Amino acid sequence: MGFRTGIGFDAHRFAEGRRLVLGGVGIDHPLGLAGHSDADVLCHAIADALLGAAGLEDIGHYFPDSDPRWQDADSTLLLAEAARLAGEAGCRVANVDAVVVAEEPKIAPHREAMRARLAEAIGVPVSSVSVRGTTTEGMGFTGRGEGIAAMAVTLLECGGAGPDKP
Repeated sequence: MGFRTGIGFDAHRFAEGRRLVLGGVGIDHPLGLAGHSDADVLCHAIADALLGAAGLEDIGHYFPDSDPRWQDADSTLLLAEAARLAGEAGCRVANVDAVVVAEEPKIAPHREAMRARLAEAIGVPVSSVSVRGTTTEGMGFTGRGEGIAAMAVTLLECGGAGPDKP
């Protein structure tokens, strides 16, 4: 057995007429995020981190925005599939640490609900998932309130068959 880390990042601009979803949780906000799926940047960043740690292709490979199956898809389903693919590659999720970068909405009131939804999608205990929020103090696209970004790091315990092994 060995440990592997993965890093994921995603960002989406705000859009009118869309529901805001972060970490699988609907949040009351006047704007949602633009994207092919539900544009849940937190789920997307974690999925990419899981796939990267497992030595697999990126999220766009498995869930391309050119595929109508993923139109308005619930990103917790994409995250669950990324975790399944990592499992098929011989890896088990040890933990996930993620940060949402946004001036608004504040993440703290939704943190525990997000942790629960993410843990359920990944198939790990809630104690294995950390979610935090931060701002950029008014700098950059998130600081100007143009969108939201998320970053995630995962630790996987891998052994047996995987992408590099028969």
